[in-house]
Amino acid sequence: METYNQKDMENAGLNYDFVQDNQSASKKGVLRGLHFQRNYPQDKLVRVISGEVYDVAVDLRKDSRSFGKHYGIVLSSENKKQFLVPKGFAHGFLVISDYAEFCYKVTDFYHPNDESGIIYNDSDIGIEWPIPDGMTENNLILSDKDRVNTSFKEYLASIGM
Repeated sequence: METYNQKDMENAGLNYDFVQDNQSASKKGVLRGLHFQRNYPQDKLVRVISGEVYDVAVDLRKDSRSFGKHYGIVLSSENKKQFLVPKGFAHGFLVISDYAEFCYKVTDFYHPNDESGIIYNDSDIGIEWPIPDGMTENNLILSDKDRVNTSFKEYLASIGM
């Protein structure tokens, strides 16, 4: 299976210079995000090579008609879909299978001091995460940093809106 072809992307009007590939593995109920880089934003091309996740992008571009809106899609090793998350979007995913391996190409290197996040369950964004069978929102698995992500209103205040 061909997973990336620069000529095909360019023919579709998508001109990206990917500089790094990343891969993570997580178990059922792990929720990562919603992450973004403030000063060194990254375009991301994401896919799942094992298992299934619900993947979400939230538009943080101030001048966009879809500002503050989100889009979610199921990515799995079976459907082989890829999802392009452009610069200016927050990104996150929830593992809905027992295990998942998640791959993503990025257009800038990771700058740990530049990372920021919005809490996954912010009511102003309104993402309806598909909680895996046998789990509740209370027992989703979040990293320490994702537990303390700011609200969307706090994010808006930080950018002067």
